[in-house]
Amino acid sequence: MTQQPAVLLREADLPRADRGNGATTTRLVNRSCGSQSMINGITTNPPNGAIPLHYHNCEESVLVLSGTGIAFVGEIELAVKTGDVTWTPANLPHQFRNGSDTESMRIIWTYASSGATRTMVEIGETHLIDAEHRA
Repeated sequence: MTQQPAVLLREADLPRADRGNGATTTRLVNRSCGSQSMINGITTNPPNGAIPLHYHNCEESVLVLSGTGIAFVGEIELAVKTGDVTWTPANLPHQFRNGSDTESMRIIWTYASSGATRTMVEIGETHLIDAEHRA
C-alpha cells in the first residue's frame, strides 16, 4: 500500500490572498499538499467586513477563531463568536459579517470536497476555491 506523507502547514509561512474590501485568505490543506477529499483555510475579515453572499457545491463547516459577527445562512441570521462552529449544506447561500467596529474576525473554513466551488450570488460567477485563493 502506497501512502502519501503527512504535511505540516504553518499559517505564517503561507501566502495570503486579497479577497477585496480588506479581507484576506490563507489556503491551508488543499490538493497541492495532497488532499483528495477536503480543503480548508483561514479568512480574516476587517472591522465590519464580509465576503459577499455565496454558496458552494459541497458542505462547509466554519469555526470562528476570533471575533464576533453575524452568519447569514439561508434565511437565518446567527450571532457568532469565538469558538462557535457552523455547518452549511451544499448550495445554501451564506455569508459571515464581522460585527466589530474595531477588531478583525478570523474564521477557519473546511469544505467536504477538494473540488469545492464558490458561486457569488449577486453576479452568478462560479470558481474553484483552490484557484481563487492563489496569492
